[in-house]
Amino acid sequence: MNAIQNIENSVYRINTANGSGTGFYSLQDDMIVTNFHVVSGSLSVSIEGVDKNRYLAKVVYVNPGKDIAFLKAEKLPKPSRSVLTKHQTEAASRDKVLVLGYPFGMPFTVTEGIVSNPRQIIGGNNFIQTDAAINPGNSGGPVVNEKGELIGIVTSKFSDADNMGFAIPMETLREELEIVDELSDGLTIGCPSCNGLIVEKTGYCPNCGNDIDEALFEESPLSDFSIKVEEAIHSLQLDPVLARSGRERWFFHQGSAEIRMFVYDNNYLFATSPLNDLPRTNLGGLYEYILTADTGEHRLSISDNQIFLSYRVHISDLYSESKEEVLKGIAQLATKADDLDNMFVNDFGAKMTRYSK
Repeated sequence: MNAIQNIENSVYRINTANGSGTGFYSLQDDMIVTNFHVVSGSLSVSIEGVDKNRYLAKVVYVNPGKDIAFLKAEKLPKPSRSVLTKHQTEAASRDKVLVLGYPFGMPFTVTEGIVSNPRQIIGGNNFIQTDAAINPGNSGGPVVNEKGELIGIVTSKFSDADNMGFAIPMETLREELEIVDELSDGLTIGCPSCNGLIVEKTGYCPNCGNDIDEALFEESPLSDFSIKVEEAIHSLQLDPVLARSGRERWFFHQGSAEIRMFVYDNNYLFATSPLNDLPRTNLGGLYEYILTADTGEHRLSISDNQIFLSYRVHISDLYSESKEEVLKGIAQLATKADDLDNMFVNDFGAKMTRYSK
């Protein structure tokens, strides 16, 4: 298990405007590996490690036919160790395997199982079948043995069946890693038919003539609502890509405070920040502050023994004459939260929450 602990810092949550998944860094290949379907519709994404820091990553290669994608993140500190891709170990029935990742966008998780079938044929392609727990969010994560050797990449599970998950075999990934040195900083497409490399937008493969979806070369457009919300995030000197955490959801840190923005009840934009846990003492003074402090349009409250700062507006306000005021209110919530969580620590002895950084 020590080998697994040593590579935890090389496994990342991948956040996009469409959802989240998992990816992992390979020091031997100097590349971040994930599924194509995790980053589909994105040319840039954010990756987040166990330290909660986020980094921009470019999508530099996708092969939709094999459901494989490669990313590069220039400012990402390289982990000291990572999964091992250059090995000769092959999966066999009843081998013990571990699945590393971020199921449902939760913190880093390791699940254990065995290889049920090392060569399960589905749709003409070969997959590793395992009974290890696999859930949405695990996609793109590594399946490794106890030595930390990569056995496969999580790709899917049958939603109506228990203990039945699938991984892309290491042999398939190895074929794709052979072209790493040929990749540029731009996007390269692997032809689903002949595996030829395509670097310019086209409707067909120049090598074999197979149809190519030109949308692969483009970022999926954001909704008009998302564009407006991201104006407020941009005003905080933060690249909105680093804040995206799913469709019309944004989670990020402003200083030490975690900021959450999402659609509530289909009609409201809700922005909130879990500031501090309630202290054991001095509750009277803290309650008085929460009830009497002038925080403007933002509201202090207590829920589940935590102090929150929140701001709620009707979505229609973003399309009214109040738009600029609303966007300013969203940005101000983030800056206020970063000030208030420190104040509650210093003045009332209230520790920051586990979501703080």
